[in-house]
Amino acid sequence: MAGHSQFKNIMYRKGAQDKKRAKIFTKIIRELTTAARTGLPDPNANPRLRAAVAAAKEANMPKDTVERAIRRGAGEEGGEDYEEVRYEGYGPGGIAIIVEGLTDNRNRTASDVRAAFTKAGGSLGESNSVSFLFDRVGEIAYPAAAASTDQMFEAAVEAGADNVESDGEGHIVTSAPDALNAARDALEKRFGAAQSAKLVWRPKATTPIAGEAAQSLLKLLETLEDNDDVQSVYANFEMAEDVMAELSA
Repeated sequence: MAGHSQFKNIMYRKGAQDKKRAKIFTKIIRELTTAARTGLPDPNANPRLRAAVAAAKEANMPKDTVERAIRRGAGEEGGEDYEEVRYEGYGPGGIAIIVEGLTDNRNRTASDVRAAFTKAGGSLGESNSVSFLFDRVGEIAYPAAAASTDQMFEAAVEAGADNVESDGEGHIVTSAPDALNAARDALEKRFGAAQSAKLVWRPKATTPIAGEAAQSLLKLLETLEDNDDVQSVYANFEMAEDVMAELSA
């Protein structure tokens, strides 16, 4: 287990998310509804729902909105039935991309995602066409203030996690997929609720990208994340921070 390494957030997140709260709420509501529908409507007995509720709190979603989404998922209120989908392909510069979504219209979502890839000069592939370039892992996030690097490392070892990556912004604890819930529960007993705890795709290796290809890639990733049906976007690119800051401005 590497305990003191710096980490880069490979999952692309736009810095302007706070300006798009409505879209964030839409994605969280879909996750709340789906989690409640596929498991128990009690966060204490449903790890996926508990993670969704934590995300809602992080986004300052009103409590009644959260409760309404859970009731809808439990069948107490009418609403859409969302289906989990995953798309894989290559973007500008040969960057591998995985898109995960929740949709009530698979054809619409597939068409939108394919169009985004094509417009950016990329190509949407078949299932599992790029997932072999990623590892499926559990990821638990805590802010830096939750614990020191040594404290988080020791607790993660005891919780059965595989790795801890810390920097000035926070701690990322990773585990095997089937160990995520146990590791999260153990860490929350010691440090309180995590910022997030979920399964993610982590690239086995990253590909450097710059110039026009980098600009096209960021535009593609932003287009994908702006889609209400898309929940998460993962890509195996590596870009200098100053280049990303300039292109994201």
